[in-house]
Amino acid sequence: MFQYKVRDTNNRLIASQVEAETINAVREMMRRKGFTVVEITEIKAKQGGLAFLEKKPTVKDVALFARQLSTLISSGVPLVQALTVMSRQIENPKFSRVVNKIRNEVQSGTALSDALVEHKVFGRLFVNLVRAGEVSGNLDLVLNRLSGFLEKDLALRGKLKSSMTYPTIVIVFAFGITYFLLTTIVPQFGGIISQLGGEMPVLIKILMSVSEFLKTKTWMFLIFGAVFTAAYKQAYKTPNGRRAIDTFKLRMPVMGPIVSKGGIATYARTLSLLMASGVQIIESLEITKTTMTNSVLEDAIENSRRAVMIGENMSDALAATKIFPPMTTQMMSIGEETGNIDGMLDKIADYFEREVDEAIDGMTAAIEPILIMVLGSIVGLIVAGMFMPMFAIIGQLSS
Repeated sequence: MFQYKVRDTNNRLIASQVEAETINAVREMMRRKGFTVVEITEIKAKQGGLAFLEKKPTVKDVALFARQLSTLISSGVPLVQALTVMSRQIENPKFSRVVNKIRNEVQSGTALSDALVEHKVFGRLFVNLVRAGEVSGNLDLVLNRLSGFLEKDLALRGKLKSSMTYPTIVIVFAFGITYFLLTTIVPQFGGIISQLGGEMPVLIKILMSVSEFLKTKTWMFLIFGAVFTAAYKQAYKTPNGRRAIDTFKLRMPVMGPIVSKGGIATYARTLSLLMASGVQIIESLEITKTTMTNSVLEDAIENSRRAVMIGENMSDALAATKIFPPMTTQMMSIGEETGNIDGMLDKIADYFEREVDEAIDGMTAAIEPILIMVLGSIVGLIVAGMFMPMFAIIGQLSS
């Protein structure tokens, strides 16, 4: 963070703060704006403060900011005044300071889109849409569309995340119960059977062996888990590793189609928003590519962008990637013929969002009884192994 003092073309002194990596980066930023630098000083982080405990601005915060700013502008409130109101109303202290800095920049004559560029919380999509709104004179309309998009995108990503979270929790719970039974209860019953002089059946011998292995070799599983996690993270940092992992994600049973449909819905919704806001198709595809979380889909969009650059129809370009299903390319073709590509993209997004909802509901409904049956079988096997010899011993004693 840097504090600067500059003079504009009218020799007015302007003082504000900006986020940048180096002083030279700030100088270059001021030079591009036509300012004469008077002073630039780095703001050192306060030691012992609680700033590190402050929550980072979330997508939800940004969506709410866009919606409220749109409402104020459409009501006739000047942009600087609207930003002043927003900076005072925002509850997140860190985000409030960001908006206040943006207000200072806009007040000094900087365009809103240029002021947003300096803050990482506003991504490339947000900045380019605001710039398109400034050029077209429909900033309030674009901000309203943008807030709706962010809210829908947040909801979709939340559903995709929850689809992975629930099965994971159930599986971890099942492993936890199994581990407890094998390492705590089974050895106790084994000791009781030995004291009573009963013969160990094959099943209880197997369970005792598994129990002993888990008690003495648990560290091996922990090390394997740590090594696997580290290897996964390292592989995901490389282009080939990331592509291999993302390809596997798309081909996974059950989860693969959900990931694919979620990605297509995000692609269609993002591209529709950009095109409806007046951003050119090539730039729209470039920005849309950056919103993808799967490198396979990202590469497919890049290939389609290159094809469109040399004159191909978007529907043909998408079909050539072999990633997007025929229904998507057919609907795109209809949109091209009718001149309503953005409207057709919205319909594609709506369709695949419904598909994701149905797939998640179906998966949850199917996986719950399966996991219960598996857990019940494991617990039943362990209980049977423990109590069968006990019943045999009791029978011998009573006879």
